[in-house]
Amino acid sequence: MKLLYFSVVLLASLSHVFSYSYLMVLPTGAKSHFYVGQALAKGLVAAGHEVTFASAFPQKKPIKNLLDISLVNIIPVMDVHKSRILESSKKSIIQRTPLLHALGLKMTKTLLEEPSVETLLKENRTYDAVICEVFMNEAHFGFAEHFQAPLIGLATFGASSWTTDLVGTPSPPSYVPHFLLPLSDHMSFFERALNLLFTAYDLVYQKFFYLPQQEQLYKKHFPHNKQNFYDMRTNTALVLLNNHVSLSFPRPYAPNMVEVGGMHVQRQQRTLPQDIEGFIKGAKHGVIYFSMGSNLKSADFPQQKREALISTFRGLKQRVLWKFEDSNLPGKPENVFISDWFPQDDILAHENVKLFITHGGLLSTTESIYHGKPIVGIPIFGDQHMNMARAQQSGFGITVRFDQLSTETLRNAIHRVINDPSYTRQAHAMSVRFRDQHETPLERAVYWVEHVTRQKGAKYLRSAAQDLSFIEYHNLDVLAMIFGGIGFILFAIFYLLVSLFKLIRCKLSEGQEKPKKLKRN
Repeated sequence: MKLLYFSVVLLASLSHVFSYSYLMVLPTGAKSHFYVGQALAKGLVAAGHEVTFASAFPQKKPIKNLLDISLVNIIPVMDVHKSRILESSKKSIIQRTPLLHALGLKMTKTLLEEPSVETLLKENRTYDAVICEVFMNEAHFGFAEHFQAPLIGLATFGASSWTTDLVGTPSPPSYVPHFLLPLSDHMSFFERALNLLFTAYDLVYQKFFYLPQQEQLYKKHFPHNKQNFYDMRTNTALVLLNNHVSLSFPRPYAPNMVEVGGMHVQRQQRTLPQDIEGFIKGAKHGVIYFSMGSNLKSADFPQQKREALISTFRGLKQRVLWKFEDSNLPGKPENVFISDWFPQDDILAHENVKLFITHGGLLSTTESIYHGKPIVGIPIFGDQHMNMARAQQSGFGITVRFDQLSTETLRNAIHRVINDPSYTRQAHAMSVRFRDQHETPLERAVYWVEHVTRQKGAKYLRSAAQDLSFIEYHNLDVLAMIFGGIGFILFAIFYLLVSLFKLIRCKLSEGQEKPKKLKRN
């Protein structure tokens, strides 16, 4: 036993002796996505590895063993998308789906045509693994074979149809809500019907319209790759999910799909800027923090919505920190502090902050839970609606629909969450559950990246589901044979009964029609 113990300890110590080289590709120009990828990149560098980091936000201060590849042309693409968020949110989910995937195709194409990326592909570099964000950018997965390395996916907002298909993770629509729908895991009959129909629509749209366009980009920019596009997708070695079961709904995962939600959260509170610290400490009744994230600017809200926010905040006894992207806010109340940037993580960690008004993005809800703060959510797009459905079901938040946002609806939601201690208690309880992990999410992520690297892709984790067609996976051929056989047997029985009935009727008819013998005189 002692020999076994020392062998395990030695293996664990040697795991960091070997230095690996990684390529990380983040195609989005969204700061929230970047923060997740940056946390993993820095974690790998701290573990002694080298990371080539392709993103739209190069490091302001150089970090040893982290080489930035700047994706400067991604930012304008995202800016166009951001400017249309409010307009797109008015459309139905059926109409928004093609628009969302069109954004993905545009980002995929833009990244592959970046001069810095074209140069990278021409260089004779080698990597031990390629870590690629999974966000409607399947053609980018071709980097892995190009550099003869295992493919690791990084899902910055949890499991979705984009990620589950990569490793064969089952997603029963009976209790796994589509990530774009505002549903929980306990659905009514009509909600299950909606979830099933939209999941089928999304599957058909991706298979016949979206993925073929990604395939064209893959063939164009990786002409020497031997794997076809669809085999390449299902050859993914590992998917890291920016989620945790304590924050979401329980659901099945393939063994090579691992939850690492919370990598970006600061474990130690940093000192706040003096003006913000003074504003928070001087709030007798506490502080409310309001931010709509990095993609949507509250300064771009329609005038009616902005006035509703101003009117609501003016009537509160609490002070408000409002992430507002314009230095000029006409009618700003005295109890409101505006800035185009706040250290959100550190603000939520402050004991005098009582409530977080958010758009419901996964990073924001994760930070709110980690720090035990209840939320009022104003979801606009993407997974925000589902995240707020989770918050309401879990009891630590309330949703205010943007189209119903008014002084009355927002004030009522704020008063309810602040004055009902059950919301804060539930946020604290979820914080305890989320923190109750035997390792930090970042440590888990680094371990699994290293594990897949050491095991040369860890093929043994690959589910057999990846080798089955849609028909085989759902046993539709077997069911067709069974029901076809049953149908044939029933038809045969019916045919025999009908034939027997006809025969009996014929015999009876012959007996009745038999001529009587004539009597002789």
